[in-house]
Amino acid sequence: MTAVLGLSCYFHDSAAALIIDGQVVAAAEEERFSRVKHDASFPDQAIRFCLEQGGITSRDLTAVAFYEEPATKLGRVLTSGIAGLPRSSSTLTRALGRWGREKLWIESTICRRLGVRPSRVTYVDHHLSHAASSFLASPFAEAATLTIDGVGEWSTATIGQASGAVGGTSPAQIHNQLSLDFPHSVGLLYSAMTEYLGFEVNEGEFKVMGMAAYGTPRYRDKLDQVCTVHEDGSLTLDMRYFAFHRDEKTSLTPRLFDLLGAPPRDARRPFGDEEDGLTSDEQHYADVAASIQELCEDIVVAMAQEAHRRSPSDNLAYAGGVALNGLANRALLDRTPFQNLYIPPAPGDSGGALGAALYTYHALIGQPRSYVARTADLGKDYSECIEKTLGEWGVKSHRYDSDEMVVDFVADRLAAGDVVGWHQGRFEWGPRALGHRSILADPTRVHMKATINKKVKFREQFRPFAPAVLADKAERYFSGPLEQGPARFMQFVVPAREGVAEALPAVVHFGTSRVQAVHADQSPRLASLIEAFDSRSGHPVLLNTSFNLKGEPIVASPADALSTFYRSGLDLLVMGDHVIVKG
Repeated sequence: MTAVLGLSCYFHDSAAALIIDGQVVAAAEEERFSRVKHDASFPDQAIRFCLEQGGITSRDLTAVAFYEEPATKLGRVLTSGIAGLPRSSSTLTRALGRWGREKLWIESTICRRLGVRPSRVTYVDHHLSHAASSFLASPFAEAATLTIDGVGEWSTATIGQASGAVGGTSPAQIHNQLSLDFPHSVGLLYSAMTEYLGFEVNEGEFKVMGMAAYGTPRYRDKLDQVCTVHEDGSLTLDMRYFAFHRDEKTSLTPRLFDLLGAPPRDARRPFGDEEDGLTSDEQHYADVAASIQELCEDIVVAMAQEAHRRSPSDNLAYAGGVALNGLANRALLDRTPFQNLYIPPAPGDSGGALGAALYTYHALIGQPRSYVARTADLGKDYSECIEKTLGEWGVKSHRYDSDEMVVDFVADRLAAGDVVGWHQGRFEWGPRALGHRSILADPTRVHMKATINKKVKFREQFRPFAPAVLADKAERYFSGPLEQGPARFMQFVVPAREGVAEALPAVVHFGTSRVQAVHADQSPRLASLIEAFDSRSGHPVLLNTSFNLKGEPIVASPADALSTFYRSGLDLLVMGDHVIVKG
């Protein structure tokens, strides 16, 4: 048996992933267990789950792979901090304090907590972990690779090539050929503008995409003054406009405010009104959001075009935090020569844990490929403790005797306008709820978006929702590469066809939707529910959003689901075969 445990931690979205004999048997973010959003701590609970799921102990591990090289990253922190003195003195002091407490001693921490020898610990470059998380989970035998995020050790983006067929006999190989280095980073640029627009960095970037739809990119010429994009897709930031290289508290400088003609948006103020439209101030920020989104898409496309020039493949394996930008992802197939695109369900830092494990298993240990990620249900299954939890909470439920009975009852309630908490099987790997820990609703109701944002999720009213649609019927409603792997994981924003916005108003946002294509062989109960809803509504589509409240991680356990159910406006909770009706 060859078993590799991958880890990521100490920045954000700590996680663990386990591979046994080439198969990914478990992967989970620490936040799902700790209930701390974007938990950055050492992933003790995620590790415990992975080992239990695999039926092994740490003594059985062949290797433990960490998703970056700490010494190289410390070199960047020191170099950048010293270069920014004296303004960076407080930031440098705090950073060195964290390194002294935890980051510099990651090997000893791994060895102490897992009981493994130092010889079993391997380090994989941060962007190589990202590239591996995509290519080594894809169906491709060869591909160009592209990774884009905020920053790893030094790199902020890389271009490379990879080879190694699934079912082949040769070890896989991934080579990064070109890198863009800190502080020049599209990820950090987008995060800085996220802060300017009044959202939390590393949390609110997807809100910028939603806000961008309300604006026009009339500040693009201003952003072009602070970011020069070169022919090969690399970029140069004018660091006079930014502070992220020397200040942990803010990424912004007054020079940027002067350039854009307004201070940062007050995060305490709501944005937009469904009936009255935007004020002039709100329109300014929407236009800035549209401008940074357009610039981001152009940069991603330019980098992909350079990747194709260097590795003229039909296939692109793409990962990194920027790969969560669904609008830019669609542009990769619309505006480059690539025909096939793969983005993993967890392309960000949590996914680096799986990438480090995959790279160690295939490229370092030399084992051939046998795994393709077609589903994201790699988390923990709590089915056996549902009844116990209901008893502990004193909650009465009705347990149905068959899948068909559960599905028929829930489809009736959805068609009647109920909003449903849906807790089934193993929770998802990555930031998207894909039908295992979802909130589901009728997408045909005009006011459903406002209802869920206000009474269920307690979040901003402008935020859109995604449709989960049967894969074999998706083209009736949406145009785009929905047969591609990323559509399984809700990674594409695509145009809705004519009339769909009127038919499905709750899941179409300014003519587009971030679609989840549901395959019956991978998500049988969700597919059955959508089919049952189709028989009642005439549409094989459900509104699907993550089962959590604003500021909280997606639910994991039945207790998490019950807590969220009773603190929100959900009407119905379905856990396995158990149905709980509020009221």
